[in-house]
Amino acid sequence: MKPQPPAALCLASVSPRRGELLTQIGVRYLVRAADIDETVRPGEEACDYVARMARDKALSVRAGGMALPVLAADTTVVVDELICGKPGGEAECVAMLQRLSGRTHQVLTAVALAGATGVAQRLSTSEVRFRKLSVAECVAYWQGGEPRDKAGGYAIQGHGAVFIEHLSGSYSGVMGLPLFETAQLLRAAGVPCWQGAAAGGDAA
Repeated sequence: MKPQPPAALCLASVSPRRGELLTQIGVRYLVRAADIDETVRPGEEACDYVARMARDKALSVRAGGMALPVLAADTTVVVDELICGKPGGEAECVAMLQRLSGRTHQVLTAVALAGATGVAQRLSTSEVRFRKLSVAECVAYWQGGEPRDKAGGYAIQGHGAVFIEHLSGSYSGVMGLPLFETAQLLRAAGVPCWQGAAAGGDAA
């Protein structure tokens, strides 16, 4: 069996979705969770918030002694100039989905890569239009468990796909890791894609 190359990257996220997307482009990586305060600052714009979160996650893991380049991302949903994060319970999720119902919202995902020479960043902006949703299906969706750790309370790669009438932008960005922007950062840092199957790591 041909030996696999070592990990070229540290992913500052335990999100299986982001790991799957790195695997898709053949990047070998290990995983370290980033532990930061994710509170939105008063008056902070959504684009500034996701950029700050991605940067802080990457720098947090890098400061912990990680020698590899550290990739981090942050995703949020924006509607009516409100940042819609992960719902804290059924009532919040249903209210969030009802706000998105029959309308177009933005999904912002910032990506940051921290290395020896500093931090580079990119921002992906997509527009997603939902069909009209009933309260009953929003409740059923919550009770199925999928929305619990998802920005905006839905997953485009899961059952939530049936809510979406139209997408303009990056499918992978809405999932949580825009591959075009990620590949740009990796290429500039000399981190190759298409190495073969990606290597997971411990999530400590």
